[in-house]
Amino acid sequence: MKIAITTDLYYPMINGVAVFAHNLAKGLVKQGHEVMVICPSFSGKKHRTKKEGVQTVYVRSIRFPFYPDQINEVGGGKEFLGFSLPRLAYKNGLWLAISPYNEMKKALDRFRPDVIHSQTAEGVAIAARRYAEKFEVPLVTTGHAYPDNITGQRKILRPIKKPLDAVLRVYMASFLKHSEYATMPTEMAIEDLVPKNRKHFKVTVEPLSNGVDLSKFGPGKAAKKYYRKYKIPEDRPIVLYVGRVDPEKSIGEVVVAFKEVLQKRPDALLVIVGDGTDRKHLVDLVQSLEIKDQVRFLGRVMPPDLMKIYQMATLFATASTTETQGIVLIEAAATGLPLVAVDAGAVRELCQNRRNGALCRPRDPMQMSRAMLRIINDEDLRRNYVEGSLEIAKKHDLNRTLQRFEEIYQEAIRLKGKEVTKKSRGLFRKKHPKRSKSAKNIDKK
Repeated sequence: MKIAITTDLYYPMINGVAVFAHNLAKGLVKQGHEVMVICPSFSGKKHRTKKEGVQTVYVRSIRFPFYPDQINEVGGGKEFLGFSLPRLAYKNGLWLAISPYNEMKKALDRFRPDVIHSQTAEGVAIAARRYAEKFEVPLVTTGHAYPDNITGQRKILRPIKKPLDAVLRVYMASFLKHSEYATMPTEMAIEDLVPKNRKHFKVTVEPLSNGVDLSKFGPGKAAKKYYRKYKIPEDRPIVLYVGRVDPEKSIGEVVVAFKEVLQKRPDALLVIVGDGTDRKHLVDLVQSLEIKDQVRFLGRVMPPDLMKIYQMATLFATASTTETQGIVLIEAAATGLPLVAVDAGAVRELCQNRRNGALCRPRDPMQMSRAMLRIINDEDLRRNYVEGSLEIAKKHDLNRTLQRFEEIYQEAIRLKGKEVTKKSRGLFRKKHPKRSKSAKNIDKK
């Protein structure tokens, strides 16, 4: 098949959508498909690349300075007369595609996809849906976000958060129901976005894990050189967080919980991997709690080193309440780590209470600290949770996800053909644009 993956967030950005889209593209190529990814350029200028068999079309874009690009390190905030000024803009802002339809149309006309798989609900996704509808190309949509992923970023939005969340929920759901087939990473994520009576939703929405390549993750001990590289001691219990360091991830609650852990286990160490808008606040919090010597901020760590960081840990902890699944939770489970998380969002499908970890009440650092201590202090319990995590991770193998998406693409093609046949009985049928002779000679650049 010829599959076009359209996304507003893509590698080397670090977030669930970008990582999933990248893994999906590479995996489908390995399965023998032709894959084109269309995403915003990270330089602003349009260009193309082909790596690992994936054609990537970068459409023109502009910087959005009010959110970091998740590629470059977020710098420290400015101070005035000893006071930290609120961060309003970022030097390395997020790149957004503005009116990308014409560029995308040219790329898609040349590629002539059998199916389009859309990942987001922003500019690229709007253009992809428009193209799919106009030229009757089967469209599959995967929803990755909750409204809170957007509204939880800025304190200024708090007064209007509830009505804004309601509007965003309708908007996000519209991208699912205007496709032939839709998926979300978990059943709980679907329940949050889709009406309970799905008969009125008109399109099948299936829970399908984002998956990870389990061949790259597994239990074991990292080599000594990685401990030296990241200045992490080998003989101390390590609580690990990996992911975006942004307000909606509630990492501050993990820090407060860890402070309590230190009362009984002063040898413990908290390692935070990732970068984002909340890093300075967390650094200040750690200093105010007087635990800066027991916390390491490693910033952005990429594979293969990231896999070694997981292997250094004793347990994985997160207080995020906005996960539609959480790829880092799958990665941690696949490494055999016990999980400590809060019972919100879709987390409970990966962190199963008393099977591979502990589910705590949201905004209850004391309960979280007690769960961390039990795991750190009880070797038998920890061993049971390791086995539980490894069993749960098996269900999230990327190969299973790829196989199911191949079946979904075929089903979307069948459904679109049925729809087009019904239309053609009494309506004019648009034809997919033929590739012009001159298009063959266009420089890919």
